[in-house]
Amino acid sequence: MAITAEDVTLDTVIPISNNFAIVEVSSVGELAVVGADTRVRVSFQGEELGLRLPFGSHSRLFLSEVNRVWSDVCKSPAEARKFDWLNKYRKTTKSQSIVKQALAPPGATLTKVNQHRKTGKSLSLERKELGVEDQITSGNLKTGSVESSPESQEKVSGEGRDGMVRSSSHTPSNKSQMLAMPQYGLRDNLIRCELLKNEDHYTDLENFTFFLGTYNVNGKTPKESLCPWLGSTASPPDLYCVGFQELDLSKEAFFFNDTPKEPEWMKAVSEGLHPDAKYALVKLVRLVGIMLLFYVKKEHAQFISEVEAETVGTGIMGRMGNKGAVAIRFRFHNSDICVVNSHLAAHIEEFERRNQDYKDICTRLQFRHLDPGQPPLTIMKHNVVLWLGDLNYRLSELDIEHVKDLIAKKDFETLHSYDQLRRQIDEEAVFVGFVEGEVNFLPTYKYDTGSDQWDTSEKCRVPAWCDRILWKGKNIQQLHYKSHMALKTSDHKPVSSLLEIGIKVVNEELYKKTFEEIVRSIDKLENECIPSVKVSALEFHFKDVKFMQHQAQTLTLHNDGQVPCQFEFIKKLDEPTYCKPWLTANPPKGFICQGGNVDIDMEVFVNRSTAPELNSGQQQIEEILVLHLERGKDYFISVSGNYLASCYGSSIHTLCRLREPIQDMPRETLRQLTETNNHSAADTENPMDIPKEIWMMVDHLFRNAIKQEDLFQQPGLRSEFQEIRDCLDTGMQDSLPGSNHSVAEALLLFLDALPEPVVPFRFYQQCLEFCFNSGQCKKVIAMLPQCHKNVFNYLAAFLRELLKNAASNRLDVNILATIFAALLLRSPTKQDLAEKKRTQEFFQHFLVQDLS
Repeated sequence: MAITAEDVTLDTVIPISNNFAIVEVSSVGELAVVGADTRVRVSFQGEELGLRLPFGSHSRLFLSEVNRVWSDVCKSPAEARKFDWLNKYRKTTKSQSIVKQALAPPGATLTKVNQHRKTGKSLSLERKELGVEDQITSGNLKTGSVESSPESQEKVSGEGRDGMVRSSSHTPSNKSQMLAMPQYGLRDNLIRCELLKNEDHYTDLENFTFFLGTYNVNGKTPKESLCPWLGSTASPPDLYCVGFQELDLSKEAFFFNDTPKEPEWMKAVSEGLHPDAKYALVKLVRLVGIMLLFYVKKEHAQFISEVEAETVGTGIMGRMGNKGAVAIRFRFHNSDICVVNSHLAAHIEEFERRNQDYKDICTRLQFRHLDPGQPPLTIMKHNVVLWLGDLNYRLSELDIEHVKDLIAKKDFETLHSYDQLRRQIDEEAVFVGFVEGEVNFLPTYKYDTGSDQWDTSEKCRVPAWCDRILWKGKNIQQLHYKSHMALKTSDHKPVSSLLEIGIKVVNEELYKKTFEEIVRSIDKLENECIPSVKVSALEFHFKDVKFMQHQAQTLTLHNDGQVPCQFEFIKKLDEPTYCKPWLTANPPKGFICQGGNVDIDMEVFVNRSTAPELNSGQQQIEEILVLHLERGKDYFISVSGNYLASCYGSSIHTLCRLREPIQDMPRETLRQLTETNNHSAADTENPMDIPKEIWMMVDHLFRNAIKQEDLFQQPGLRSEFQEIRDCLDTGMQDSLPGSNHSVAEALLLFLDALPEPVVPFRFYQQCLEFCFNSGQCKKVIAMLPQCHKNVFNYLAAFLRELLKNAASNRLDVNILATIFAALLLRSPTKQDLAEKKRTQEFFQHFLVQDLS
């Protein structure tokens, strides 16, 4: 159940004042876990409170805010305040003191935070070095204390910390950075920019070995040792990045992202690492069946920092996690590295869908920046990108016998020339700038499980190199790239690549010298010159903006002043953000070195939240952005455009009263229909029973896709969705273009974009209350507005027809209820898991034949 105000009480209030202190709590001999939760203790005049903060950006932002307030207090040393108003909150009972004592584990040691002086310097932790020689095991790591989900990351126990990463006084760990979040001002950014420009002056390249592995396990549990795969190198690698796909194929894993197979495979990996070294588990991240584990040699652990993990689903509607990617980014010494494990769309003919998945992952997978004011980090904004996974690209234009003949001859060069991934890279459709080593091993898919025999099933899949490893960056050399035929658990074979990567390691003496020179130089310039930039354009016009069709133009800023400058798009008076929600400036703030340029993408994207008011004409594509220079002038950037009205984001009420395509209707008519949306009186004669757009999509699917395998589970192509949307909005074609999967996804997106769902918000609670009584459920639907009731019954009847063909389309009641209940019965507020299950229960009554 969701936590409400009734579940929360105010226990203790501690003000932030001059004698306020914050310390990190760590037990003697305990290793700090990069990527785990942080325990801190705050105190004031004898009052103490222990806090356990979950790993992630929210905790960093909280501690950053504490840091900021403390800094302000220390800068203004007024007369000490007594905070008498706190007396009413103080509790002096014995039980209360016992609770507070329990917050600090027995034998806990405190590492004091440096006092934040009037100079305004950032907080920094003084960490006590912990002895770790006997606390990190080799091979047989106890890794059960590291979980993948945000909730489970709070469950790191005090026992079994053998496989963890300690902090470092040299390179701060993620936890120390959380406590010591720097408040980036202009001067800090000047120094940071100059340090980045002069990085070669104080860093040296040192080579480290990275073992990358990928394995599609086909939902199986580990039945054999992974040593022939993970321990196959002559000498132990410095770092391991191990990716899995199809970890769990059950419906529970798909719908609830929960699986018992995660700890089973994590244990198998820990036991399969190279036996001649001791490794620490840094991070685990999982999305349904896509899992990535990151290990590091214990002697390198102290140099790992800034660890973040993110996921993105590219399944149906671009959300479901049966396909997609997980990624971990981190800093190793002075190099930023991103590791991506992806599972792209299946089937030999779907290479364009795989290309789209790759582009979606690159665009949507973003890491929160350490400075909360900075734009998120994308995959490509790293020194090194390592990409592995079941990319699912197949061999084209060859029949299975020809493929097997080339394999028997070990003519991999000829065979590789028919590889879809190679061709798409050559055409620069995907993985531009990436490198893949020579493929001189057997295709890794598809085998009969438990053997080395090619697929003998009815489908008899053509062998293919589905499982791949690529990299992008400088100073990288591949030492091996191979498959591992000894493992027979799955219908895939695991693949590994051993890379030797040149990592930038800081020379402390040269760094200090460079830093001092930069500070002296900035001191001379800081008060002498005013920042100035040249703006490439002050007006931007976007023509024919459409629903869910991205448009972008570039604003270039050139620093033509005498000093580096800091820019930011700032909010106008009485407005919550710097721009309207359909517009984004990326990056919204930044830093430009003297003589440098920055390209800002001015992006327009209309989604379900912004489409309704644009459709009705209540809003237009018009905005003025204020570009502010720190210590300089403001520039005003005008953004305009014309939006083409769409059935997507229009109400059922409006569409039932439009007999012509929506783009043929005057905007004033659409506005009037929107205004009468909540009135029962018909404002046009004989409205249609259901919107013609819903009928066109459902009729297409009924005639063409009633037996389509994996309907509503496999995504379509975005280009085809755009064609379908244009067809519905303009009426230019009598039949819908695109594949069955694209039409199915277009229907789901239509329902998702409705401003008022099929079951209007005001009936939502009744649906939850009566979800276990089919008769009451039917009565609720009978009360819906006529057009909404018609749409609900029409869709339910269509889905029942699909279920009659379940043997062909592989659909069942649970799948359809899970997908459609989330769209037809949307919550007016955030929905918890219990509510989701109740909405599914409600809708299931309408998917069975005998509704009483």
